[in-house]
Amino acid sequence: MSDAITPEPDLGGISRNEMMSALFAQLVMQQSNMAMLLMGKVPHPQTGEMVRDVEAARLFIDQLEMLEAKTKGNLSKEEERLLKQSLLSLRMAFVEAVEAPAPEAKKAEAATPPAENKIEAGTAPSAEDESKKKFTKKY
Repeated sequence: MSDAITPEPDLGGISRNEMMSALFAQLVMQQSNMAMLLMGKVPHPQTGEMVRDVEAARLFIDQLEMLEAKTKGNLSKEEERLLKQSLLSLRMAFVEAVEAPAPEAKKAEAATPPAENKIEAGTAPSAEDESKKKFTKKY
């Protein structure tokens, strides 16, 4: 191994402390965004679909809570405020996500026809029901 000291990378004129603060903010925002995505609050960036996994979202919120506890007294006022505000909004969104029905349930309710249009098993559809159909197969 070499005894040469590795030079610190050029940070573009910002101090190491400022760089660490920016990385901390990026970590908090990344965890928050993942939690929001998993609660179905924002669409998936690649597919555009809404994802809902509240237990996985809870894990990201728990990680931020652990970070808050472990860094207590070691954060700047701005870092502390960012973390507290992120946790507050995530907790509120989590409560809303848990209380809201799952998207699958909403889709299932929309797909089921109203009770008056249901046909009981074993009965033939009436002429009125047949006329409402757009397409019929005839063999």
